[in-house]
Amino acid sequence: MLLPGFILVLIFSYGPMLGIIMAFQNFIPAKGFFESDWVGLDHFRFMTQLPDFRQVVWNTLFIAMMKIVAGLIFPIIVALSLNEVMKEWYKRFVQVVIYAPYFLSWVILGGILFQLLSADGIVNQFLGVFGIDPILFLNNAPIFPYVLVGSDIWKNVGFSTIVFLAAITNVDPTLYEAASIDGANRWKQTWNVTLPAMLPIIILVATLSLGDILNAGFEQVLMLYGPALYKTGDIIDTYVYRIGLIDAQYSFAAAVGLFKSLISLVMVSLSYFLAYRLANYRIF
Repeated sequence: MLLPGFILVLIFSYGPMLGIIMAFQNFIPAKGFFESDWVGLDHFRFMTQLPDFRQVVWNTLFIAMMKIVAGLIFPIIVALSLNEVMKEWYKRFVQVVIYAPYFLSWVILGGILFQLLSADGIVNQFLGVFGIDPILFLNNAPIFPYVLVGSDIWKNVGFSTIVFLAAITNVDPTLYEAASIDGANRWKQTWNVTLPAMLPIIILVATLSLGDILNAGFEQVLMLYGPALYKTGDIIDTYVYRIGLIDAQYSFAAAVGLFKSLISLVMVSLSYFLAYRLANYRIF
């Protein structure tokens, strides 16, 4: 039963690692991997000297960190709010509504966002009621990173809420009874009972999120951005896509991709170490 999965991993995960060799070559497709000229670390030196690359790294870190923080805060708030809903049918309805975007691709959600955020879209029509001029959300470089974070929350908050709802259901009911006897209202019960009980899961999710610090959302950015937004919206993955597949700078793109992979390896290792030390989470 494991053999098909093992073969797929070999073909699609380990096989392509042969392409790492391009990062140390002046790769020419006609010559192939074994006849292209070796250049050593030249691509990595050139990469560190490019102002555009530094901006891309900053964009990636800035967008990814905002997504990690927002992706932790908003699901906790939603989970705590749903836990206070007494009518089961309404709770299920809200869950279905907020879960739905998670199962849609960014191709579909990108089209929806273009309609919502266009100059004559619903959002600008609503702002116009208050006398606010139309805002070009998807053509405004300073605003674009926040559009990415907001749309990422819209897509993933429902699914992320599941983890925290599960943590809430595991809280010992007798703790709420004891707090109620001591005169604690619902807010104090949430602050002094629910949140401390959720803390190990919150720490675990936060530390594991460090492994994705360089993953700012390739599909999302590719669907939503354009040349006018490169300054604040271009991330490492889209940068590699543009210089590698569009500009045909295969070796340089491979060097940038390898740089990202090495940093990601360090961050993933650090996140699992912190998860073990802070939340006693172990893979094996």
